[in-house]
Amino acid sequence: MNQALLPFRIDVPGTELADLRERLARTRWPEAETVTDWSQGVPLGYLRELCSYWAGEYDWRAAEARINALPQFRTELDGLGIHFLHVRSPHAGALPLVLTHGWPGSIVEFLKVIGPLTDPTAHGGAAADAFHVVCPSLPGYGFSDKPARPGWNVERIAGAWIRLMARLGYERYGAQGGDWGTSITTAIGRLAPGHVAGIHLSPPLAAPDPETFGDLTDSERASLAALEYAEGHESGYAAVQSTRPQTVGYGLVDSPAALCAWIVEKFHAWTDCAGHPENALSRDEMLDNVTLYWLTGTAASSARLYWESFKQVAEGFSRANTDTVSVPAGCSIFPKEIPRPSRRWAARRFTDIRHWNELDRGGHFAAFEQPELFVNELRTFFRLVR
Repeated sequence: MNQALLPFRIDVPGTELADLRERLARTRWPEAETVTDWSQGVPLGYLRELCSYWAGEYDWRAAEARINALPQFRTELDGLGIHFLHVRSPHAGALPLVLTHGWPGSIVEFLKVIGPLTDPTAHGGAAADAFHVVCPSLPGYGFSDKPARPGWNVERIAGAWIRLMARLGYERYGAQGGDWGTSITTAIGRLAPGHVAGIHLSPPLAAPDPETFGDLTDSERASLAALEYAEGHESGYAAVQSTRPQTVGYGLVDSPAALCAWIVEKFHAWTDCAGHPENALSRDEMLDNVTLYWLTGTAASSARLYWESFKQVAEGFSRANTDTVSVPAGCSIFPKEIPRPSRRWAARRFTDIRHWNELDRGGHFAAFEQPELFVNELRTFFRLVR
């Protein structure tokens, strides 16, 4: 196996950016929705306005420069080329930390937190809270390779991340994740307990406990209601991606407007945005992420992770836990998450919860939406296990 760590730099040809603008100009738009809200999807007026901004004012080169300012590499793991950021702290004693994103996220989610995590003294923190940050792009996402055969599920990705940390020389480290990153991080803790100082999850995935249904708290009732609502009203994307990712991929890889709608809908539904996504994330922030998916052509390959693992993961947070995890766990529950297990539900799966916090703002893309809260949660938990 090739174990080389090859420096990497993003350099998108100008012709690809010109092609994006031309495709946006040629978009064949549908008629407007028949409602006055987002219940049928992204409203036509908003998407046309956003895509006009994308074509005429948005600057990918600025995002490219922000990412290129950080050390990037590619390496082969389990036969697949993986792209990752590796930002070492200037502080002695920093704890290595692997951050894992999900869908429809990317390494872009973490750009605002890498500085405070690696160099806390430059951001109002203490050197004792420093981390060496490793931030990989999932297989089929970003500048990682696209699997050509099935099998890249969350457990295989977790195994690849364990090998990556060993290859970087890290014998003991922390792991953090949200969305797919939650399941991957949980698997890292289960597969490599001797190397993992602790796992931080936002949120932990744990099924409701039927034994508590006769004595539910108000928060638990709200959590059950959110799961029921999501299954009936918010799960269409998952049904498609977990059954026919190739079919939906044709449209998403060919039409930037379709890709934008597919992802921005989730920025509306899953953020703490009070009805409008730009209350949580700026246009540029959303488009940084959407453009990364567009330029890498990863709408289909990223969706295949749902085909590989979604049924198993969904069973775990909605119906029944099938494993227990004994490494120390820190759990941050942001209010606009959909799975929001109570501590007593989570404790059935995570047997050593050291930190539990139910925050008053923030959503699914915690590091992206609330970077300061996210950093504080990681610092608080990992102080307990360093």
